[in-house]
Amino acid sequence: MKTPKSSLVILFASALGLCFPLFASGQDCLRLSEQADIASTCSAIAMTMEHDQMGRPFLYVANKEAGLRIYDISDIQSPALVKEIGTEMLEGLEVMNLSQDGNFLYLALGNFFSGDQPPGLAIVEVSAPASALVRDVWAYSVPTQGAGIVEVTGQYAYLGAMGHGLITLDISNKGAIEFVSLFTPDITFPSPNPDPPKYNARGLVVNDGLVYLCYDAGGIRIIDVSTPQQPEEIGRYSNPALNALPRAYNNALLHGGLLCVSFDYCGLEILDVSNPENIFPVSWWNPWNCQSNPLNWFSSPGHTNELAYDESCGLLFLSSGKSDLQIVDISNPAQPDRCGSFGSLDDGIGSWGVASYGDKVFLSYVCSFIPFASTRTGVKLLAYDGPCITGAGHAENIGLSVFPNPAASTLSVNWEEAGFAEGSLKMQLFDAQGQRIARYQASASDGSCRLDVKLWPSGVYWLVIHIGNAVYTQKVIVGLK
Repeated sequence: MKTPKSSLVILFASALGLCFPLFASGQDCLRLSEQADIASTCSAIAMTMEHDQMGRPFLYVANKEAGLRIYDISDIQSPALVKEIGTEMLEGLEVMNLSQDGNFLYLALGNFFSGDQPPGLAIVEVSAPASALVRDVWAYSVPTQGAGIVEVTGQYAYLGAMGHGLITLDISNKGAIEFVSLFTPDITFPSPNPDPPKYNARGLVVNDGLVYLCYDAGGIRIIDVSTPQQPEEIGRYSNPALNALPRAYNNALLHGGLLCVSFDYCGLEILDVSNPENIFPVSWWNPWNCQSNPLNWFSSPGHTNELAYDESCGLLFLSSGKSDLQIVDISNPAQPDRCGSFGSLDDGIGSWGVASYGDKVFLSYVCSFIPFASTRTGVKLLAYDGPCITGAGHAENIGLSVFPNPAASTLSVNWEEAGFAEGSLKMQLFDAQGQRIARYQASASDGSCRLDVKLWPSGVYWLVIHIGNAVYTQKVIVGLK
């Protein structure tokens, strides 16, 4: 029996196959640390942002009244403003959202809060981000509603044009945007007596000829755009628990055949959209019990809006208004589980946008009065770490099994000898905050061991297995039913 010198001791009794770890409690799956805060003013609201998708150290920020701002974040703790493109270069239209495709940014234009500007699109070349250049600006002929989002695939841009619906634009010539089509979904679903101003194309995802549209009070709509000139709705969904209550589908993210949807004061829904004509609800993370009170939209502690996904961790980052940032583990889509947060209900500010890149999260705050009060705007740059972001593979890929999981009293760890290099492995156990609580070294010939978990605090743990230079992880749940 070998006892490590560290105070984080693990004892192994080979004859019994038992592992006895020390433990510490934790609630968060990641450790978040604020690196910088890009301040702004309520006359230049930071709506959302995106890290350069080509790996260059730049952050693009949609600063509404101030247009587009580009920051050099080579030094993450000291962002430097290197380029501004004001609204005077965008036909006076405010920048509400943006996305990147290669060396081009696409800006969704038009103030949708007051609704006194037309929806529009700008194409900005960022082959040299500090010298970004506007290539073209397009605006719809009707000067109302504004635009909430833009996504691009191939030669087409898809604009969430609020009450107007979905606008498709041909962007094959970056210097000459061309209108293709407008599709306004039916507003008599889910309510046969709709309130028209509440039906808005706010968020969308485009994939394989389909647009997954968040239509605000109108639920989720799936629109076939394989023929861009003739879009056609082929699927729709709205949570029936919100019938006769306010509802707002804000944004979505596609993960395989699942659509993760921010459901405003109702949290997060995960939908099976593998058959667009038969959308099936998989799970509903409803932390604020939204259906219990018809006034919850005004009084809710949170309002989820934008989403970002870390695939290596199976984690969703959700901007959540007064609650700032919520982190939800969707590694088991049928049981989404909150595993972290940033900010507090008492900080007096509310978030709107969120983006992630590598081990960084970017969170934008807005000035607002309803449904939550926020008197400060800007972008917070956060870094995070935890055992799930080491670039590890999954433990089952090397024949390791952990059961039962969740565990109440004993956790068995079994492995296949053939899966291990040089006949040995090292295991480390981390709590949900990323703190190591135990270590174990074994020979592949041992084949298994058992952990006594009766005294462990209920929660999420990570078992990290090192084999040579390779690292594998296994999520472990103790005491949670």
